[in-house]
Amino acid sequence: MKKLAFLFVTMLMVSIHSQAIEKTLKQVMILKIDRTGGANGANIVWHPVQKKYYAAQAGNVAFPMLVFDAKGKKLSPEDLETKFDVRGFWYNPNTKTLQANGYDDFGLSEYRIGTDGIPVSNKKLEINMSKPDAQSVGAYDPKKNVLYFYDMSGVFIEPHSMTDGTTGDVITLHLGAQSKNDGSNEDVKYDYNENAIVFTGIPKAEIGLLNVSKKQIELYDLATGLMTQKLKLPDEAPTQSSMNFSYANGIYWLFDKTERTWYGYNASSSTAK
Repeated sequence: MKKLAFLFVTMLMVSIHSQAIEKTLKQVMILKIDRTGGANGANIVWHPVQKKYYAAQAGNVAFPMLVFDAKGKKLSPEDLETKFDVRGFWYNPNTKTLQANGYDDFGLSEYRIGTDGIPVSNKKLEINMSKPDAQSVGAYDPKKNVLYFYDMSGVFIEPHSMTDGTTGDVITLHLGAQSKNDGSNEDVKYDYNENAIVFTGIPKAEIGLLNVSKKQIELYDLATGLMTQKLKLPDEAPTQSSMNFSYANGIYWLFDKTERTWYGYNASSSTAK
């Protein structure tokens, strides 16, 4: 009898741990892009030394770059530009610099910032790196020193070395699935943002995808490719099928193209479901 009870408890625990954690997100911050230029938001970056947010508009080297303090007050001058056609954008703690990947064959670049935290120049990084698509938005993993790209056609993550640009083994994702036998990627892959992913650094929930159809952010375990967390967005949260999705300073960011505003969300509660 004791053995049966132990087996039941063990099976119950396995079932609980195999279920994705569901969290409800609430709006906690706003960053307003109060200048014209660029219909799409590339990314939000948090600089942990400067204690500042950096927002880049995608699409042109002359589009706006804005800098904000920790509370969202704009600090940058009105003429600050990206100087690079930004897609992915991140802080690299290994080099202590802001870096970006660009559109198509723009490659990689690095920003030098002044003592006031405002970017003053941009230089190309001599790292040859392929991408799944011209619009691919890179997500940086500082511990592994790799840049991740999402390939929607194959539904996998491509890791690229930031040392020499070489491609590592791809990680197949199982969209919305908690088991490799659950569903088919082909049935649902168009429900997701097609080129923007985020790296959270959360163990077993490192990669985030935006499910536009279900209005939720899904976190995936890089080791298994399975979904481990569902982050439900408010009904009014803006969701786009391309770009306009970011993660910085523990906050998930979505860009409203009409209001030209980044809305930041984080978790308010969590339950296993």
